[in-house]
Amino acid sequence: MSESSTAPVGGCTEPRTGISEAEVEALVRGICFKTGPPRRLGVEVEWLVHELRTPQLPVTSERLEAAYAALRTVPLRSALTVEPGGQLELSSPPAASLMECIGTVSADLDAVRAVLREDDLTLVGIGHDPWHTPRRFLREPRYDAMETCLDRTGPAGRAMMCASASVQVCLDAGCEEPGPLGHVRRWWLAHQLGAVLVAAFANSPLAGHRPTGWLSTRQLRWAQIGAGRAGAPVLDADPRGAWARHVLDSPVMCVRQNGGPWDVPQGLSFREWTRSGSPRPPGREDLDYHLTTLFPPVRPRGHLELRMIDAQPGDDGWIVPLAVTTALFDDPEAAETAYRAVKPLAERALGRPAPHNPLWRDAARHGLADPELHEIAVLCFAAALRALPRLGATTAVTDAVTAYRDRYVARGRCPADDLLDRLRGSDRPGTRPHGKDIRP
Repeated sequence: MSESSTAPVGGCTEPRTGISEAEVEALVRGICFKTGPPRRLGVEVEWLVHELRTPQLPVTSERLEAAYAALRTVPLRSALTVEPGGQLELSSPPAASLMECIGTVSADLDAVRAVLREDDLTLVGIGHDPWHTPRRFLREPRYDAMETCLDRTGPAGRAMMCASASVQVCLDAGCEEPGPLGHVRRWWLAHQLGAVLVAAFANSPLAGHRPTGWLSTRQLRWAQIGAGRAGAPVLDADPRGAWARHVLDSPVMCVRQNGGPWDVPQGLSFREWTRSGSPRPPGREDLDYHLTTLFPPVRPRGHLELRMIDAQPGDDGWIVPLAVTTALFDDPEAAETAYRAVKPLAERALGRPAPHNPLWRDAARHGLADPELHEIAVLCFAAALRALPRLGATTAVTDAVTAYRDRYVARGRCPADDLLDRLRGSDRPGTRPHGKDIRP
């Protein structure tokens, strides 16, 4: 989910003055797209935490608390946070290169795994917990309010909060000028290529020990939460304006209070809150908080946070989507190839925002069994592999991307297919995650 790492620390801070609708639009335009030549990147890796030897058994809250207390004493360069269901997330600092990012997070993950092993726990890379019923680990006003709000649309919200995990790639917004690295192009590309990334890296076909009928159940859960909370704005030529309107028209999750439970209004948009001033006038702090309660597939936070990729199998599986996505956005030649490859997909979206359109639904349900998504994924992986050496990727990283392409993309498969094969008892040689070290 990756929202706990963006939430302000602590409880409510009463605003001194209200904020107007026009001020909200100006602030959102100014803070959510920081333009300039792409130079930095990052990654946020979420993990389910399971029993080391018998992952189908639930881990008690007491064991998680003890393990996380030990982890807080470990010096890490990445920010370590805990999600509502007890998932762990590592958020890298901004890196100047792909290999710097990989090196930092890999070292931190090694340290985290060593501590967890002492408690017979392990990090598991699956997009949606295949065995355990979603349950809250964190008991905080933010998550109490979130649960109340999301329960209004059904059980998907609790699954998203407590049973999902992802690989989120963070990239610079891009240049002000047009072209392959321009912010308008990158914003559009993220929403079209995003469907290809959903399909190529789908890894969550199970819930409650059974197939859900979707290769990315995690993406299904996000779609079920609703467009106001987890949808993108309409794509147009002005990303700043579109996102500002979306922020204003999205529902307020909660109104924070200094004491007692937080208010959870129903059907109140931030725009309406600024106009009515009820139950109290919103301030700048409320706007900042509101932005952390919106979970679109691409979230502009000054940079672009691509949130659609399922957590990946294996200790180092997260490196492949990071490398591929970075190459397709930050290498001008690969970005142009990806842009041309995904242009036909726009028609399948029918003008509807992601992920609530036929294109994204097909990607989440069928993965690369979809012929068009398969063809485009093959083209994009080839472009990424040509670009990675230009971005300074090591041979081990390019070899890992090549192995993923050969094992999954070329065959129209994704990691979810391996999980389904094992469930059906048809696990074949060579279908388990490889253990080759692809770090620097």
